Amino acid sequence: MTARYTSTGCRLTVQVNCFQIKLQKMGSARCKAALFDLTGRVAVVTGGNGGIGRSIALGLAETGAAVAVLGRNDEKNQHVLSELKTIGVPSVAVRVDVTNRAGLEPALNRVESELGGIGTLVNNAGNVSLSGGVLQEKSEDWDSVIETQLNAVFLLSKLAAKSMLSHKGGKIINTGSMYSFFGSGLVPSYSAAKGAIVQLTKSMAIELAPYNIQVNAIAPGWIETDMTAPVRTMPLNDEILARTPAGRWGQPEEVAGTGVYLASRASDFVTGTTIRVDGGYAIR
Repeated sequence: MTARYTSTGCRLTVQVNCFQIKLQKMGSARCKAALFDLTGRVAVVTGGNGGIGRSIALGLAETGAAVAVLGRNDEKNQHVLSELKTIGVPSVAVRVDVTNRAGLEPALNRVESELGGIGTLVNNAGNVSLSGGVLQEKSEDWDSVIETQLNAVFLLSKLAAKSMLSHKGGKIINTGSMYSFFGSGLVPSYSAAKGAIVQLTKSMAIELAPYNIQVNAIAPGWIETDMTAPVRTMPLNDEILARTPAGRWGQPEEVAGTGVYLASRASDFVTGTTIRVDGGYAIR
């Protein structure tokens, strides 16, 4: 009996006479890395020009994905685009306001024409109205938050899912919040939208699972971004620090790893869930 061994990628091939056996080398670092390799995939990140969205966009790029950033501020778009180009992946920045419904489909069409079929959509664009409660919040501010935080997620997911169907799979990642679970007398429209995101995530996950499309959400805790900056000067800041076991605010880049995981094949059997990245805030 003679045996011959060859290795390719994450597989070990053993040839014994006329029989060939292929074994998975699960212990290799390269094999583990392949679980998170996004080479050849196209990811769209709304609100990807700052804060958590920027960090997720860069994290996806660093693991090989081609990345499209969608945002309203062209200066910020171009800054992140230069960072993506430095990483060395195909990338594009598209100026679009997600509340402009007529602009959503053309924006995704441009991404597909320049980068290819969309494999991952990260619904991250956000805004907030620090109204102080329903008695103070203006109806136009409520509408703006709901349109940005909820309606745009529905519309973009619908468009992206159609593209994913043609490619027999994909990933949709929605951004929730601690206020997906807890009420707030300070930001009622934001809380309402983020609570709805969890339910929309579950509903889309059920519908799209037969098409190999996984839909999940990330619920960041208190992360240092431009949008949360006002809170750090309010009495609420002391409550946040006392409640968070980590004893600090999180950084945007600390959310990126969860985004990479949910975009990768490592999460192919994970759908309809919301992952908290909160330093333990929600466990108290």
